[in-house]
Amino acid sequence: MQGWREVVLTGIAGLSLLPVQVIGQTGLPLEERSLPQLTESGQILIGGQMTRYLIRHLPVSSFPALPAAIQSQLDRRGCLIPQTYEAHRPENVIRASLERQGSSDWVVLCSAKGTVSLLVFFGGDPGHPFTLASAPETERLQSHDRSGVLGFNWGIDPASPQQVREAQASMEHRPPLADHDALADTLVDHHTIYHFYLKSAWVVLQTED
Repeated sequence: MQGWREVVLTGIAGLSLLPVQVIGQTGLPLEERSLPQLTESGQILIGGQMTRYLIRHLPVSSFPALPAAIQSQLDRRGCLIPQTYEAHRPENVIRASLERQGSSDWVVLCSAKGTVSLLVFFGGDPGHPFTLASAPETERLQSHDRSGVLGFNWGIDPASPQQVREAQASMEHRPPLADHDALADTLVDHHTIYHFYLKSAWVVLQTED
């Protein structure tokens, strides 16, 4: 994802902007249907009108830094990595210290069978990923240019303690600086929430009073 986005706190339940009904999809040519479908397109019904969408994906192999054990798990799940409409380089696979200071953890947006899941792999137990959130892929779409074609709008980034601190700048009484990273969960061009692992549980950090 490009740069750091201006953020506002919102509840995770409100991330979907568009009530949609999937009407149809276009696939790859017949001779290519045995290959992973990296670009998904189709139409959805919004407010009584048919609207085109386009979602680009990358295979797991596009992220060679992923540990082999995690790559294997993602392949078994049939994961492709969805890319936001603003992507200019591979995204939505990140490494951060989420479990504790100095830990080496991975987070992946996995698209499989029409659903996108936010998977967290702790370095100490990569065989048991945690699903932090999930949604139908067609509920993570929005218009982004004059063409009117909808694109994928869910992105993730690592958030250092200092970046979280900056996001809390408007708070009168800011919490103490954290000692490890948070996960920035973004609805592109709208808002970001920060997931933080604390005392064996995930919490959403407050960024405004």
